[in-house]
Amino acid sequence: MNTIIHKANERGNVNHGWLKANHSFSFANFYDPKKEQFGTLRVLNDDVVEAGFGFGMHPHNNMEIVTIPLKGALKHKDSSGGEGVIKTGDVQIMSAGKGIMHSEMATSDEDVNLFQIWVFPKKVNIEPRYDQRFFDEKDRENNWQIVVSPDEAHNALWINQDAYFSLGNFTATTSYKLNNENNGVYLMIIEGEIEIEGNVLSNRDAIGITDAKDFQINVLQPAKLLAIEVPMK
Repeated sequence: MNTIIHKANERGNVNHGWLKANHSFSFANFYDPKKEQFGTLRVLNDDVVEAGFGFGMHPHNNMEIVTIPLKGALKHKDSSGGEGVIKTGDVQIMSAGKGIMHSEMATSDEDVNLFQIWVFPKKVNIEPRYDQRFFDEKDRENNWQIVVSPDEAHNALWINQDAYFSLGNFTATTSYKLNNENNGVYLMIIEGEIEIEGNVLSNRDAIGITDAKDFQINVLQPAKLLAIEVPMK
């Protein structure tokens, strides 16, 4: 098993007032040649958007974009006709495909904290698409809840890539078994504290794991985890 460690305080960060963002990988004005991507995982941004503010219409193409609100609610609208509000408990996916315009605005009620994650697609220039779904947090208590999947077997949102996104809230030692043993896993500690292979990780730290079919996670303090399993080529 090979590992890379990304500590929370080593992420790129920017403060625009209405937007406070932390970048796990090179993004915008933050560049680190060692953090350009993890396999097909290209972006993991940890954003706080002030209530009533957001991103106006802007373009994307040939990228799978997953948004996970951790707090608050976000209004979405795109040129494919997709429109809605995503809130804590929801997960949203957008296949930018051959080209799409979209906007994201925090509602006026409270600030929004979200993860926005970009994954390179398996097939390029597909028709743009948008989907969102609510996932009950009870189903991830000491369990991996698959929320994004390349097939229909897991009752998850479909992604145009051989990738799996799983959320879990753990109070006891657990393990992760890869859905595709050729993939790697980028594990983000949303909150709490864990230990893997002697590496102690806490709030917003992350570990990239390759060349492993499964691995053990020792839970030192109750932990909320996001596992992003992606092809490495």
